[in-house]
Amino acid sequence: MITSRRDFLAKAGMGFGALPFASLLANENINPLAAKRTDHPARAKSVIFLFMEGGPSHIDTFDPKPLLNKMAGKPVPESVRKGVITAMGESKSPILGSKRKFKQCGKSGLWMSDWMPHLQQHADDLCVIRSMYTNGINHAGGVCQMNTGTPLAGRPSLGSWVSYGLGSENENLPSFLVMKDNKGRVVNGPRNWGPGFMPAVYQGVTINNSANPIPNLNPHLSVTDRVQRSKLDLLKQMNQKYAGEYAHNSELEARIRNYEMAYNMQAEAPEAVDLSKEPEYIKEMYGIGQKDTNSFGGMCLMARRLVERGVRFIQLYSGAGSKWDAHTDMEKNHSARFKETDQPVAALLTDLKQRGLLDDTLVVWGGEFGRTPMSEKGSGRDHNPTGFTMWMAGGGTKGGQTIGKTDEFGLYAIEDKMHVHDLHATIMSALGVDHTNLIYMYKGRPERVDQNEGHVKQKVFA
Repeated sequence: MITSRRDFLAKAGMGFGALPFASLLANENINPLAAKRTDHPARAKSVIFLFMEGGPSHIDTFDPKPLLNKMAGKPVPESVRKGVITAMGESKSPILGSKRKFKQCGKSGLWMSDWMPHLQQHADDLCVIRSMYTNGINHAGGVCQMNTGTPLAGRPSLGSWVSYGLGSENENLPSFLVMKDNKGRVVNGPRNWGPGFMPAVYQGVTINNSANPIPNLNPHLSVTDRVQRSKLDLLKQMNQKYAGEYAHNSELEARIRNYEMAYNMQAEAPEAVDLSKEPEYIKEMYGIGQKDTNSFGGMCLMARRLVERGVRFIQLYSGAGSKWDAHTDMEKNHSARFKETDQPVAALLTDLKQRGLLDDTLVVWGGEFGRTPMSEKGSGRDHNPTGFTMWMAGGGTKGGQTIGKTDEFGLYAIEDKMHVHDLHATIMSALGVDHTNLIYMYKGRPERVDQNEGHVKQKVFA
């Protein structure tokens, strides 16, 4: 039985009469990452997803709840709590008041806390969604669902869906890149940027913010371009011969393409990630060279450079290793995290805007869930998947607005609720993709990014 184009060529391509047809098949969509047409006019060309791993507190940042301080030390009324189950089982613990000072910012009067003095200057660019909810109660499930749509392993990441649906605008750089701010391991590791049941060619590529962002990319100085090309050609020939016998091995096909991508990257990638080419005032704006902001600032600046070069989906992890997780000493934890990220994130928005890139770059900020109004261990907050905040900027979104609402304690989303599936559908829509039309057939079953459950939140867009 013939099961694929490669299988057909292996079995039928030996006949001389089949050669013209085989040639056509071999050249048809030869590059799975070739740029593809959109379903409707795209508002955004690229996405920068700023992932605060561990779960930032919405009620201390963008969703002020005066009742928390009025009732601090008392339990959340049972009528509101409704038997909520928390990750650490402290659902009946007393309310923890917020020490943050909130103010209305920008012409829009968007409410933001004093943890974000730099980002406050961009209030009119932010579309704040206060009514997010998810199914993942712990980090493994929450991070997995925010990235793949489900708390369980096995499905493609959002970046992989973007690569599959739109391809790449730059053949010399990956379409999906991932960075993290420290050597810690992101919960679930590569699963978060993996292709799931899709071919391996759609997986994300990790790089780092260091003097050598892409390890082992460049050959030794003694290796000429001619020698390097001949090596790759020989490897390709050997791999293709092997691939003809194992037609279903997508990892092998991805490896063949990755060799070619690596060769192309040797020409463009070093320049793309070389921050030394940036003016000093730009690096200072991002906080590069400063202890707290150097790492995430460098990542944000690199993201801007990659967007300029046509990279479709860039994901930046702040607090890799769940460092936003604040079960104890909420103040110390989040104060440190915002000290690391507030200036770089604001600089990214400023830089994109000044260069005319914010109009077609969608910036997304958030974590896998929020935090509870109830205290944990007296000074921290537990995981809250039932109501939390994320924001978007650029990419055709309407800034200076707040969408959705949580209850008076910030425990549940109660108006304009937006599930992770809706978030993914909305991001795809911004990129010009109708998520209901983007299908991948897996074992005879049509699969979609939203698992047939998401809806585009039109209020997000201007």
